[in-house]
Amino acid sequence: MPGPLTGLRVLDLSRVLAGPWATQMLADFGAEVIKIEKPGDGDDTRGWGPPFVTNGDGSRGDAAYFQSANRGKWSVCIDMATAEGQALIRDLAAKSDIVIENFKVGGLKKYDLDYESLKAVNERLIYCSITGFGQNGPYAQRAGYDFMIQGMGGIMSITGQPDGAAGAEPMKMGVAFADIFTGLHAVVGITSALYHRERTGQGQYLDLALLDSQVAVLANQALNYLVGGKSPVRLGNAHPNIVPYQTFATADGYIIIAVGTDRQYAEFCKLVGAAHLADDTRFKSNRGRVENREVLIPLLRPFLMAQTTAHWISVLEAAAVPCGPINTVDQVFADPQVLARGLQIGLTRDDGVQVPGVANPILFSETPVAYDKPAPRLGDGTDKILREVLGLDAGRLATLKSAKIIG
Repeated sequence: MPGPLTGLRVLDLSRVLAGPWATQMLADFGAEVIKIEKPGDGDDTRGWGPPFVTNGDGSRGDAAYFQSANRGKWSVCIDMATAEGQALIRDLAAKSDIVIENFKVGGLKKYDLDYESLKAVNERLIYCSITGFGQNGPYAQRAGYDFMIQGMGGIMSITGQPDGAAGAEPMKMGVAFADIFTGLHAVVGITSALYHRERTGQGQYLDLALLDSQVAVLANQALNYLVGGKSPVRLGNAHPNIVPYQTFATADGYIIIAVGTDRQYAEFCKLVGAAHLADDTRFKSNRGRVENREVLIPLLRPFLMAQTTAHWISVLEAAAVPCGPINTVDQVFADPQVLARGLQIGLTRDDGVQVPGVANPILFSETPVAYDKPAPRLGDGTDKILREVLGLDAGRLATLKSAKIIG
């Protein structure tokens, strides 16, 4: 079945993660994605390893990092620094629905590849710019990288062990949190702009910033500050608004307890042998438990230490008390629920090499995602796209290659 975005063409001028994450999702949904890369080098993340994929001839291929954000695309190698290369990209934009780029503010103007220049050749174009700080403001000209954005955007100030605890310091997420959320926000914005275009015929410009996305997903913590006037602090694995909602040590490891209601709390206490703590007036309501967190949690810990993680999960799950283990990544991909949902996929390249991947988490009933193409090898679509989309013949392609305009 064709995907929901089948028939749309995306010109991807982005690299590294936020932009490629967005265009990979658009490719998953059926769009044709043309990834423009520098001849000979390509996206920086091709070299961000180890680990690397092994090519069919035994040579070292591209990094796993690159594979994580580029499936379903065609790689077209064009030297953007040349006038002829810029003309080719403009011609592709004229025949595209969407452009995504993550150059510094104003960086594409000198190539006549900015929104106004491309709008002149395609007024229906949806053009999405992704930068660290957006197109305006005092930081607009700064380069923005995920790690620094996590620090500036507040998430690190509420992630990590609390002051005074062992290992206490602000902590970044284990993946590029700001990049990924910005990529997802870009997809939401693009698909919304497509609907607007469907109704009005108008394209438009989208201004996405890593800092904006990071601040936006502070979610309840942002409102805790804006409503309460007190800046949230690091609580380790505890929750600022719900108790008990954190990790506890068990006889052989750790368990996550995610008690969200007063009923669940009472049932939890009964099952772990601490029924008296359910009857204590200080802890009967969630508000009381939050206010008396420092008293309650030390009282609960010895009860959880008495049995293994597996024991508590069995007992608590049977009573519908939310809980779970802390899996390593290898355990995640061996988990029966993950297996049942088909979250690990395999994609076979034209050289016979199979590259693993992680499935798109959106399941469509009528237009399911088809995993037909792994991440592209550098330049795998140069001849194909320029021939099929722009109508260039073999002679013209050969001339461009000899002049090193394309690769």
